[in-house]
Amino acid sequence: MPEMESDVIDALDLRLLSALEVDGRASFSRIGAVLGVSDQTVARRYRRLAATGGVRVLAVRDAYVLGQDQWMLRVRCAPDSALALGEALAKRPDTSWIGLASGGTEVMCLTRPRRPGDHDDLLLGKLPRTPSVVEIRAHQLLHRFYGGVDGWIRKFGALTDDEIAALRPGLPAPQPGRTRLEADDEPLLAALERDGRATYPELQRATGRSESSVKRRLAALLASGAIYLDVEYRPEIFGCPVAAVLWITAAPAALSAVGRALAAHGPIAHVSATAGPSNLVATALTRSTADLYAYLSGPLGHLEGVQHVETTPFLRRVKDLTYPVSR
Repeated sequence: MPEMESDVIDALDLRLLSALEVDGRASFSRIGAVLGVSDQTVARRYRRLAATGGVRVLAVRDAYVLGQDQWMLRVRCAPDSALALGEALAKRPDTSWIGLASGGTEVMCLTRPRRPGDHDDLLLGKLPRTPSVVEIRAHQLLHRFYGGVDGWIRKFGALTDDEIAALRPGLPAPQPGRTRLEADDEPLLAALERDGRATYPELQRATGRSESSVKRRLAALLASGAIYLDVEYRPEIFGCPVAAVLWITAAPAALSAVGRALAAHGPIAHVSATAGPSNLVATALTRSTADLYAYLSGPLGHLEGVQHVETTPFLRRVKDLTYPVSR
């Protein structure tokens, strides 16, 4: 991982963000005890990072664990309509990570249909009828090699193994059988998708359930992997303002090996196997276009089994996990 060069965060900020990746609901006092600072310092730092770096902790439904489809869409459209299309997609609750690319002629987004008809409504209904849309490429995500519960910040190595162990939440053992979300989980999930650090009294008010019931259900959902807590941030605060999506074609026999190798590379924040024209999609975060080139021509270019790489730099983010990016 390259050394962090940032005017926004320092080493303590990085340790705080790393701690939140381990347990996004850890109290400021517990984080402070592990990091060797006061809880007031942790709270003050967190508030500043939220205000200046877009840092938030959010609950995310893990589509892989829940057995739900995920699709990465590439929507080519007229240049003067890309932003409007991206903003329209951002209003949908089943989309995330929306960005403009390809000189402003392409919108990319991740879609996680929550109901069986949502995917058909988007891909077969609304998008094809949009006059400015020229082409739609839909890549179904088949297997995640890195990302999701495995956050990118941990690749900086800011915490020791002992510190990680001290922060890791004590969760009940997962129950056998497929993980399921129940209808009465929705108020709890909606509150956590707005603020993953919402207090138990706040969650009690949002759900109408007792505080002990909320604690038990949240612990069970986290332990099962049905949901996880993600730390949202602007990559710029780490000194890595250049983001690019890599569409990689690997030889079928090398697909798994290439995916695992990419997962270990410092710049890679996410990599999944896909169905579609390419069979891997990855997100790379680097300090500059020169560093992106060095990664493409070096670690990635030297991977045995890689046959083709298409690089699509992001021009602008339109939506992160759940909220549109304010301009």
